[in-house]
Amino acid sequence: MLYTFMEMTRAAMLPWRTAANVARSSLRSPLNPMGDTLAGRTAAAAADVFESLTRYYGKPEWGIEQTEVNGAPVGIEVETVWRKPFCNLVHFARDRAALAAARKVKESALNDPRLLLVAPMSGHYATLLRGTVEAFLPTHEVYITDWADARMVPMMEGRFGLGDYADYVREMITVIGPGAHVAAVCQPGPPVLAALSLMAQDKDPARPATMTFMGSPIDARKSPTVPNKLAEERPFEWFRDNLIHTVPTVYPGALRRVYPGFLQLTGFINMNYERHVDAHYDYFANLVKGDGDSTDKHRQFYDEYLSVMDLTEEFYLETIADVFQAHALPQGNFEVKGRRVDPSAITDIALLTVEGENDDISGIGQTQAAHTLCSGLPKTLREDYIQPDVGHYGVFNGRRFREEIVPRMNAFMERHARRGKAKAS
Repeated sequence: MLYTFMEMTRAAMLPWRTAANVARSSLRSPLNPMGDTLAGRTAAAAADVFESLTRYYGKPEWGIEQTEVNGAPVGIEVETVWRKPFCNLVHFARDRAALAAARKVKESALNDPRLLLVAPMSGHYATLLRGTVEAFLPTHEVYITDWADARMVPMMEGRFGLGDYADYVREMITVIGPGAHVAAVCQPGPPVLAALSLMAQDKDPARPATMTFMGSPIDARKSPTVPNKLAEERPFEWFRDNLIHTVPTVYPGALRRVYPGFLQLTGFINMNYERHVDAHYDYFANLVKGDGDSTDKHRQFYDEYLSVMDLTEEFYLETIADVFQAHALPQGNFEVKGRRVDPSAITDIALLTVEGENDDISGIGQTQAAHTLCSGLPKTLREDYIQPDVGHYGVFNGRRFREEIVPRMNAFMERHARRGKAKAS
């Protein structure tokens, strides 16, 4: 009923949003003498804020058209190279002729490392990692997991749980090919480590050269944060009975049971409620002042932040149960489709863990726990880095990510890619 009520509320707000848009356009028209007055700018700003807070935000576009290599522009084509009902594998294909020209080499000499970014499936779309993708485009062939919104997947496509997530990741690594690099951002840490463990247990020739975990809840018992404590304090039945709802018939995934994105977004906002209120007040004030740069930055951030997707019931509840309550992976009880996962079987996939000093989602130590679990890896294949002065988002985006984390990741991947090539020869 809650989901249906939200849809009815959204529909009921449509006339009011339309009226706000008309008022805003009228007040900002150069033909309207009120537009340049304080009262006119204030009314237009109020209409703008109202419209932005009540709008339906769909899936954002990638909007990545080019990168820069040695000061020269290199075109990007976003292409889907593998697809299944709950995920597409997206490749940011660079213009090889332009790339070769920028590096002053022949096209045949281009052999950049392949990097799979495993995006979180935790309420936001993979486009949240747009900045992460852009940071690696000059040096890597970048791929990303583009997870589907559960409300858009018909019931006939079946269920999608935590084990399916791990299976999907393994399939995508296989498609990209052996010797690649895998970086899991936040939520995917446990299922990605599970997928790589199974590849090691099977001696799968497609296994990657390196694995990087960034702000991931490998062991959520370490430095528990507010979300961790909520998951432990509430019984499993509370999550099942209060947070799972049925998709209305207006969507392709009608009748599918999901954890709605709007509930996840509400949780995100409540964690930093005052900060979001202040941001929107500043947005209003900047609109009145006519500060275009500040208002554009606000819109860019919130157009992405307010775009949310639904998670399947089974994926969400299994994540709560296995990752945040039973701590199945660090306890040695994590299973994928009935197979016990053994991270100690990994002996030749180099490991890098990255954490943020001020991370309020995955506390210090949660990601580092991967080193303990991967006990079969020699110390020469393990590295850990804690980035000072950043929170969760800063682990994979922002200035410090670009200037301090990315160079370390690039050096790590290059070093162990050479090791893999030497071993193969």
